[in-house]
Amino acid sequence: MRTYLLSIIVLFTISLTFATTPRKDRDKFVVVLDAGHGGHDPGNLGNGYKEKDIALKIVLDLGAALERLPNVKVIYTRKTDVFVELRERAAIANRADADLFVSVHCNAHGSSAHGTETFVLGEANDQRNFEIAKKENEVIFLESNHEKHYAGFDPNSPESMIGISIMQEEYTHNSILLARMIEDNFSNSLKRKSRGIKQASLWVLHNTYMPSVLIEVGFLTYKPEGQYLHSGSGQSQMANSIKNAVVSYKKYLEQNVGENIFDDDELAMATETELEIETELPKVYKDVTFKVQIAASSKRLKLKPYNFNGLEVSSMEEAGNTYKYFYGETSDYNEIQKFQEVAKQKGYSGSFIVAYKNGVRIDLSEALKTATN
Repeated sequence: MRTYLLSIIVLFTISLTFATTPRKDRDKFVVVLDAGHGGHDPGNLGNGYKEKDIALKIVLDLGAALERLPNVKVIYTRKTDVFVELRERAAIANRADADLFVSVHCNAHGSSAHGTETFVLGEANDQRNFEIAKKENEVIFLESNHEKHYAGFDPNSPESMIGISIMQEEYTHNSILLARMIEDNFSNSLKRKSRGIKQASLWVLHNTYMPSVLIEVGFLTYKPEGQYLHSGSGQSQMANSIKNAVVSYKKYLEQNVGENIFDDDELAMATETELEIETELPKVYKDVTFKVQIAASSKRLKLKPYNFNGLEVSSMEEAGNTYKYFYGETSDYNEIQKFQEVAKQKGYSGSFIVAYKNGVRIDLSEALKTATN
């Protein structure tokens, strides 16, 4: 932890150097577009859709629309299905001396959660936002020499993510403004459900020296939303909505040259009302254990990951000549839904949740009538 904090101090010093260096005069408004994941990192696979493909298609549509505008230059972190390291995504934006960094992703959850949300960098990690940050940041493990390049940063540790927001403090005001315009367009123009603006310690945002946002355009795990985002019309509509927000943001800056976008009171208000923190409380059922049944077979298999598409099977149950295999074991219904989503992503599309009370299997509907803690 001490090594990590020292690294943050060094990086913060570098960021101040960039922030205080006068920007060169230029005619172009530079936007860096970042399609999340790519290559051997598919992102989430809700309902069989690939996050990396949908994010890329939206970014390409968005970029094409912005490129048609005068005085706008678009730079892409990737235009094809390739893997780009997180630190390189930020570096691309910094080398370009960009005015904006916009990263596009798709969400996933083990419930019927749906809607858009736009993230700005911050320390306000509730449990759900920490899990989102953890999911996005874990991409670093797919990179070679990640220990060297990320200075001991651990995506699984809340402590490791406390410090990274200081890199972006200079740009928080403008990031909030852009995020608000994006979410307003989603809800007002497209009539999509907006889950608001959130703060999370996302590595891909922490080292960019310009206003930066990460957009979760919807949940692939929610079937209607996944179908919409997989469609050409849905991708085009989302791209156009983001484009309009970027245009509005640019016009606002041009009309308010040399002025702070928020004063201190306005920033405090935005922090309280716009940076919505959505906490998912545990839904624990006393004396009930939930499991995900992923398979039933006439063969007795060793409970090894290689027999179950990489899943760590928690238990097996023998019923006559049939062996039933289970993944996950918890009294928290929200948690077991996450296990089920993982199982589906691993190919067990027919997996389902079962319940036991005091070791005896009961109907799931009966279990869910039990009072929660």
